[in-house]
Amino acid sequence: IRLSPAEKHLAATLKWATDQVLFYTTAQGLRSSRVCRLDLSGCVHSITSVYEEQQPDVFVEVALSRDQEVLSINCSSRSSSQVMLLLQQQHRSRPHLVQERQPGLLYHVEHWRGHLIILANTGPGREYQVLQAPLSQPSMVSWVPVFTPDPGTVIKDMDIVGDHCVLTVRTNTNHLVLTVVPLMNQERVYTVKVREPFLHHGPMKCLKCFFTDRPLIKLIDRHKNWYFINIIINTTRGHVTVLPLQDGSLVPVTLFHSASVEASRRTPLLLHVYGSYGLDLGMDFCPQKTLLLEGGWALAYCHIRGGAEKGLSWHRQARRGGKERGVQDLQACLQRLFSSGVSCPSLTAITAHSAGAVPVAALCNRQPHLMRAVSLQAPFLDVLGTMEDQSLPLTLEDRDEWGDPVANPKDRLSIASYCPRHNITPQCYPSMLLTAYSDDSRIPLAGVLKYSQQLKEAIDTHFKPGPEPNLVLNIKSGASHHGPDDFEQMLEEVMNCWLWSRVPDLDLDPDLDPGLPVLSPLQHFHSVFSF
Repeated sequence: IRLSPAEKHLAATLKWATDQVLFYTTAQGLRSSRVCRLDLSGCVHSITSVYEEQQPDVFVEVALSRDQEVLSINCSSRSSSQVMLLLQQQHRSRPHLVQERQPGLLYHVEHWRGHLIILANTGPGREYQVLQAPLSQPSMVSWVPVFTPDPGTVIKDMDIVGDHCVLTVRTNTNHLVLTVVPLMNQERVYTVKVREPFLHHGPMKCLKCFFTDRPLIKLIDRHKNWYFINIIINTTRGHVTVLPLQDGSLVPVTLFHSASVEASRRTPLLLHVYGSYGLDLGMDFCPQKTLLLEGGWALAYCHIRGGAEKGLSWHRQARRGGKERGVQDLQACLQRLFSSGVSCPSLTAITAHSAGAVPVAALCNRQPHLMRAVSLQAPFLDVLGTMEDQSLPLTLEDRDEWGDPVANPKDRLSIASYCPRHNITPQCYPSMLLTAYSDDSRIPLAGVLKYSQQLKEAIDTHFKPGPEPNLVLNIKSGASHHGPDDFEQMLEEVMNCWLWSRVPDLDLDPDLDPGLPVLSPLQHFHSVFSF
């Protein structure tokens, strides 16, 4: 939002220190680097610069502690953190540094009764643990451990509720629980078992949901009189662990299917994947996915390396030169699902968004027979070309994730080995729907266009009797990286997917009984999205 006609930059994050004093960060392109204070107390409103970050890969935001007493200025890159504090009653003073930036040190700060409660990756294996320090002596030498999770258990989120530190924790059995640490008596730690669907929205929202047994749990969206309610439908959910091809790491797969339908090789499968930036794969409620479950589909969520489902080390294993592991994990997940009797390649579709397109498209280059259809939204498909172009807004920041092919020959070789656009091969690819957005400032449209053209040429070059795969590039105008915000435009995008599948495609499935006619998974996949 624009706070003043005199302010040429938009405000990215903002917090009220008092009823008349506002702190906010200004956004230039995709980066926020400056903190300002807007004072409305006098006859003439004044804007004062409080802090400006000089490092180009560091993003700045302002936050207010749970008790509303401390305002923090958080300066974060992909691999390090630095936090400065301002007491609410002393908001005109200079920010007070907590801990100077150190390579590899990530930390987050909350305030409680004159102390800082700190979540930092100073635990065993550089995983997160909870620490405490006096507000008057906040540096790292004063940090005292409050809670360190057991090996294999990782902290996903932290909040301060009264005199308690409430943590969302993933156990070594891949289940999410709430861990409550009484700050007045830190030796007594409680574990609260909560229905797992609630645990994907942070600990405070979990607590709000914990005290109800109603089937209608959470109002998740409201737009132009449309209401989406998260209905806990009758589903069967299981966790499968798979053995990747190289190093034996166990990759979690979350599998949903209707309790009335036995998952089998005849079950159409929609597989979701991401695996980048240390972010968990999104599993939020989606009404379209409910229709899929009701229509007899199975939904699989592959938590491959590069995400953070199993902690910070899970991300570190598949960043920069380790990106190959994400592709291997995805392939192993598919093969294990098939060998376990869940669906088959000719009934399998994969969907991904943004950087999640990298392992999917890389696997299409290597093992195109493992899936029948692919749907990618805002896809990142030209990793090498993007990381070579320093004029793009996120190239410098993303070097921590993908590497620097310009200055580091090893990084270049690594990226070139899996980059989707640079490994296209004349062969029979799965059908693909690529949805790109003209106003997407994160994913260059040029890379998607180049990938689409090269893929079309490769498919045309490969001559084989039989129907060719459908390849559709849908460029949406006016939408950003996360797609359209307008509900009608969202419906239009879903309907485009449905219309794409209307060409009849009846054939024989070699994975099932001879002579058994089946509809292509594309028709199953998209027809259930019609309203």
